Amino acid sequence: MEVHKRYMKEQVVRDLEKKMVFLAGPRQVGKTTLALDVAGGREGYLNWDVAEHRERILQQQLPAQDLLVFDEIHKFRGWRNYLKGICDSGRWKQVLVTGSARLDAYRRGGDSLQGRYHFLRLFPLSVAELNMRPDDFAELLALGGFPEPFFSSSAVEAKRWSREYRQRLIEGDVQSLESIEDLGRLEMMMLRLPALVGSPLSVNALREDLQVAHKTCSKWLDALERLYAIVRLAPFGAPTIRAIKKAQKHYQMDWTLVHEPGPRFENLVAIHLLKWLAWRADTGGEDLELRYFRDVDGREVDFVITQGGRPLTLVECKYADRPVDKGLRYLLRKYPHCAAWQISATGTKDYLTPDGIRVCPAQTYLAGLV
Repeated sequence: MEVHKRYMKEQVVRDLEKKMVFLAGPRQVGKTTLALDVAGGREGYLNWDVAEHRERILQQQLPAQDLLVFDEIHKFRGWRNYLKGICDSGRWKQVLVTGSARLDAYRRGGDSLQGRYHFLRLFPLSVAELNMRPDDFAELLALGGFPEPFFSSSAVEAKRWSREYRQRLIEGDVQSLESIEDLGRLEMMMLRLPALVGSPLSVNALREDLQVAHKTCSKWLDALERLYAIVRLAPFGAPTIRAIKKAQKHYQMDWTLVHEPGPRFENLVAIHLLKWLAWRADTGGEDLELRYFRDVDGREVDFVITQGGRPLTLVECKYADRPVDKGLRYLLRKYPHCAAWQISATGTKDYLTPDGIRVCPAQTYLAGLV
């Protein structure tokens, strides 16, 4: 199976006609490949992590191309002013900036670039982007959505890639972008977190496991989220449904790190939904959020898509065919205007309940996203 072009390519091309484009996303998700595809080659490509390229950037010996591509330049402390000067000079028609950290978060002094760029996010491969056949879903679940391990079609190679990926993240992005000295304990956290996917994350319990301060633990979680290693969801709730209000859930951008089948499937769905919401926000300006529901009586719904605090869609994940979840029925009664789905990784049933809940295989639902 081959991907002819990434889902974000056409949007990048359109936005470059108007402003600079900042393309962010996890390390090795395909940003450089997409940038080179848009640029039509490497003539205008400069990577801050390459010594020769870094020297050219600092000496302002830039390629004489209409389109400049800067990769990982946010690791340069003065990158914002540098790009502002390039933009204001008018010597280059188009500027594309890529980075494996949140380019909108790492703003370090100098004049603002506000109004000079469009911000886009690139997520891992998905059911819709791959236009997958039903038989291919298990492969995506097993190998993950990062291009290199997925297209290897090898579980062994995917495991090797995942381990090397963690090391590159720590030795590369964390050391260059974050003020974290205890990298050993940070790696311990990264190894511990996948087992906690799918449940409300207790920072206090995690810090006790790691034997670090609560503030330190929170700081490390923030750093991992900025680097797109993890994502966190806040709970959805209102006083009338007695929802929990504080504990967040987290998911891994690389869902193959999650060993248990049920939580791994839930993690895959989380990334698919976040990819779709990011697409809607970045390309259409829509203000949508992904949350989860859990109340004090233990009723849960895995995902709640909201807009302006109002729930729009409810999604419950089951690994196999199961009766409709009681928590899903409960929340739909409270918000009957919502679309409600119960999707399964290996199930085959596809039907609509009398109260309007669509029960179907996950691929049926995920194919309608992006």
